[in-house]
Amino acid sequence: MNQIKIGKFISQLRHEKNFTQEELGEKLGVTNKTVSRWENGHYLPDIEIFIMLSDIFNISINELLSGEKISNQNDFQKMADENIINIAKESVFSFQEKYNFWKNKWLKEHIFLIVISVILMIILMLFLIIGNVNWATALYPIVCLCVYLSIRNKMLIYIEHNIYD
Repeated sequence: MNQIKIGKFISQLRHEKNFTQEELGEKLGVTNKTVSRWENGHYLPDIEIFIMLSDIFNISINELLSGEKISNQNDFQKMADENIINIAKESVFSFQEKYNFWKNKWLKEHIFLIVISVILMIILMLFLIIGNVNWATALYPIVCLCVYLSIRNKMLIYIEHNIYD
């Protein structure tokens, strides 16, 4: 959907009816600033507003979403199909977007665990170095790797659970 085209179309329809932005806003229960934002292509109206606009301007929602009046029935169907596809594309998150969302959410929820784990690993490393325990110092990287893999595994399970459920 082209927000700018839709906004210009709303503006055109408003001018055809000789409404000010304030008058149209009053009919829709929104401010004139909101109408201005639609007309400038900054925002799109909610679906309820699209319904009200189609009633006020006596046009179809398909025409509103297309940003133009459609006179030919074949064009009307084609534009309806395009609008449905565009809305579906815009309302669906990609796998990567879902993954990033749940990863960031998990990290925010578990930042304390991560910070404490890092601090404990640093303290353990210092004790091993100060205590001059050579055999334990050699195991330190393995312990760090195990802690990291454990935390990462928990995060991935959380992400997978939320993406697919």
